[in-house]
Amino acid sequence: MPTAEINGLSVEYDVIGAGPPWLITPGGRFSKDVPGVRELAQELAAGGKQVLIWDRPNTGASQVCFSGTSESEMQADVLAGLLRRLDMAPAVIAGGSGGSRVSLLAAARHPDVAAGVAVWWISGGPFGLISLGVHYCGDSIVAAWRGGMDAVVELPAWAEVLERNPANRQEFLKQDRGQFIATLENWMLAYCPRPDELVPGLPDASARGLRLPALVFRSGASDPHHTRATSERLAALLADARRVEPPWPDTEWNERVEAAQSGGEGLFAHWPLLAPQLLEWCPLTKQT
Repeated sequence: MPTAEINGLSVEYDVIGAGPPWLITPGGRFSKDVPGVRELAQELAAGGKQVLIWDRPNTGASQVCFSGTSESEMQADVLAGLLRRLDMAPAVIAGGSGGSRVSLLAAARHPDVAAGVAVWWISGGPFGLISLGVHYCGDSIVAAWRGGMDAVVELPAWAEVLERNPANRQEFLKQDRGQFIATLENWMLAYCPRPDELVPGLPDASARGLRLPALVFRSGASDPHHTRATSERLAALLADARRVEPPWPDTEWNERVEAAQSGGEGLFAHWPLLAPQLLEWCPLTKQT
């Protein structure tokens, strides 16, 4: 796979198809190769789009990075740099779960790279956000306190980035333990729920100021980590948003995820089913 150096970091990516540019960002710390992401890109490419999929820093084969106010903001800045480097800006920036947060932050922090934003399965709610802070940062903080960076690199959470990019081991080991802990504690703070900030790092006032087409898929009613209320409030905040129903019933988000995982298909295996609605909505974007 090709790589690009963005903000001093090695970033792996792939471009599929030709036409107006799109970018897809997975959730969690999953890579571009998790089932469902490439398949969604292929569906969009078949509809006449040029689609960029990528490994964010701290995912897949890209370089790890422990700087910035939050992990999502750091990734959003790299996303913008990658689009500029590949001459794919402005693009429709799309993503689900944590990828929705990175997409929105990239559009807000770098308006020149975004022709539109499409988001789904949006993380939110007090329980959901606090859980994310603990999930992304907690084990690494405890390991660093107890065993230093040697203990951090043994965590299962970092196994993929070490296996796919062996140079990342040295990137971990060269971190100052105290600074690493301080950075991850700051990243945890980004997930502390605030009444004026639906999306961590994006104040509601800034969200209202986003003047670009947005497509928001409504979340399900039975998901405490990606609440229906979060998707509905986000659609109301964005000035030019269309809120749409996903291609499955209200309570089926979690059921689809659980079925895909139990069948070995992966967390995002159902994402390609969103392609028809994404293509129908598609705002005008730069031809490449």
